Amino acid sequence: MNFDEALGASFREVGSGERDGRPTHIVRASRIYPTTTTDLWSALTDNERVRRWFANVTGDLKQGGRFSIEGNADGDIVTCEPPRLLALTWEFGGKTSWVNVTIEKSDEGALLTLEHEHPTDDESQAHWDQYGPGATGVGWELAMLGLDMHVASDGASIIEAGQAWAGSATGKATLREWAEAWGDAHAKAGADSQIAVETAERTAAFYTGEEK
Repeated sequence: MNFDEALGASFREVGSGERDGRPTHIVRASRIYPTTTTDLWSALTDNERVRRWFANVTGDLKQGGRFSIEGNADGDIVTCEPPRLLALTWEFGGKTSWVNVTIEKSDEGALLTLEHEHPTDDESQAHWDQYGPGATGVGWELAMLGLDMHVASDGASIIEAGQAWAGSATGKATLREWAEAWGDAHAKAGADSQIAVETAERTAAFYTGEEK
């Protein structure tokens, strides 16, 4: 299990949307996994497997089910169409956002695309203005990396190894690179280039533990 050769998302995009007549921010990332769509779906929806690469998740990861991630978010499973689509609410800190995960077959295995859509109420917008899309993007890239290590391993838990890597010099350097990449995607989506750089720097400082 070599985290030092870690790769992030193969595709990063920042977009906009609308829900209930209000604008939203969308963070989109994708990555190809060297496995089948069925196996990747299992890794995402089988609670026993999820806790080996992501976190302890309780509840029912099926249509109409409700889940809880220990120390993180709760939510409802809005759509569940094995093995291609999982849509859910993401309830954290009193705010609700929305996550869609799609899986498609590719020549190299299975392509996973994740979209996280954020509201733009005053509090949510203030967080976006401070950290930009990287706050969400880097977090999901860590999860994508953990998932990759899981499907490529013997199924043992990679949580502790992943945490150790994230705290290492190599891990922190990688996290900074990911944050900068999200800053680039932010600027490409139309954000002021200086703002994109500054929010990416704050995101990097948060994830590396160097935030002042």
